[in-house]
Amino acid sequence: MKDFAAIDFETANYERTSVCSVGIVVVRHGEITDSFYSLIQPEPNYYNYRCSIVHGLCRKDTDNAPVFPKVWAQIEPLIKGLPLVAHNKAFDEGCLKAVFRTYQMDYPDYIFFDTLYASRRKLPKLPNHQLHTVAAACGYQLTNHHNALADAEACAWIARQIIDD
Repeated sequence: MKDFAAIDFETANYERTSVCSVGIVVVRHGEITDSFYSLIQPEPNYYNYRCSIVHGLCRKDTDNAPVFPKVWAQIEPLIKGLPLVAHNKAFDEGCLKAVFRTYQMDYPDYIFFDTLYASRRKLPKLPNHQLHTVAAACGYQLTNHHNALADAEACAWIARQIIDD
């Protein structure tokens, strides 16, 4: 892929609406041209212990963070006209649709590609298709796994190599 935006969400709890951070990496002509990271005040605003263990965030991190519509207002111009890419798009696309519904925002029917699906097709012999495993197989060392921006960067690296337009 040459032109797209990789996206990754982390959630505060098991509700898809509870996005607490987002990472975006914009790729144009095969090169990373922009990135964006923000904490988000989740909805509902509570943290599940297991989720916090995974990404290291807790309520004190997002108490003063902006709500999703304010964050999306910054992201929207960065990704205009680009397809979105996620590793396990069912999760990230599901989160995006859920918060759009929660905040009664019109969802613009983003086109989503999935590096998880693509890696299962193109790299079938990997021991698993977790983001860090696929990234390593594509030559990218993911050092801060479950940080939304780090995960979006890994996803962008993978997409440039294994997703065909």
